[in-house]
Amino acid sequence: MLTPDWYREATRSFQISDCHRYFGSANVIIIIEVPNQINKLFLRLMDQGLQNKTVLITGATSGIGKALAERLLQQGAKVAVCARNEKNLNELKMSLNHPDLFIIQSDVSIEGDCKRFVEEAFKRFGRIDVLINNAGISMRALFKDLDLNVLRQSMDVNFWGTVYCSKYALPHILKTKGSIVGISSIAGYKGLPCRTGYSSSKFAMQGFLESLRIEMLHEGVNVMWVSPGFVASNIRNTAMNASGSSQAETPLDESKLMTAEECAARIIQAIIQRKRTMVMTVQGKLTVLINKFFPGFADKMVYKHFANEPDSPLKK
Repeated sequence: MLTPDWYREATRSFQISDCHRYFGSANVIIIIEVPNQINKLFLRLMDQGLQNKTVLITGATSGIGKALAERLLQQGAKVAVCARNEKNLNELKMSLNHPDLFIIQSDVSIEGDCKRFVEEAFKRFGRIDVLINNAGISMRALFKDLDLNVLRQSMDVNFWGTVYCSKYALPHILKTKGSIVGISSIAGYKGLPCRTGYSSSKFAMQGFLESLRIEMLHEGVNVMWVSPGFVASNIRNTAMNASGSSQAETPLDESKLMTAEECAARIIQAIIQRKRTMVMTVQGKLTVLINKFFPGFADKMVYKHFANEPDSPLKK
């Protein structure tokens, strides 16, 4: 509820005579002119929304995951992160240098590692409120050239990693009435050429999360998936080629993409608001919309986009 002090601050510049001159009612002008004040209050509430909550993040040593961990710690959350690379985890711990950050080396493609991550995080903090399934791996190659192990690895990390962590975190999240979040992709809405493994894994992730969401409708648990679009991160540098090796460089100009920090801020806001889904960027929203009503046109549009990438496999 808005306090009288806040209300006076929000309305102190209003001229009642102007309200009646333009709209005939003071109530109408309040709805129109208050947004800046409401937005400031809303942002303050957002910053407090996960304070003292325990959030688990997979794949948090770079990009979106790292930005999420840093911002959540700033907002007063207790954060547990896991990743495969122990060196990167230790560097993260030193760079953030926060007492409420817990790190553990885990490979989300291994069920036992996911179970251990959840158990150790619960042991450290005594509760689990939010699980963010962020760990992911991409790939870039034509299916006809692809070693099938690349597709399997994509599914193991992106899909099964989400399933394993969600399975072991769910009993705790049921108790706290918290949230399970999947960091998906536009590739989970629209099949992308040269990304058969990646798109397959993201479609599977979203199908799993949507089914789980419906199961949880009356249990007080929110299940959400987020499609960031193109965000500046390390995922394209580490994307697998046809043989499974890292392509080592990104085909995009990362400086022109949404920052990981902005993406993290939007995700946290959506978690607090307990949204169902969130698609970021104009390009992402247009792709989903056009594909829904004009899928044939979307096919051609997507092909053209990816054919114009530097060293696109579609040109070979």
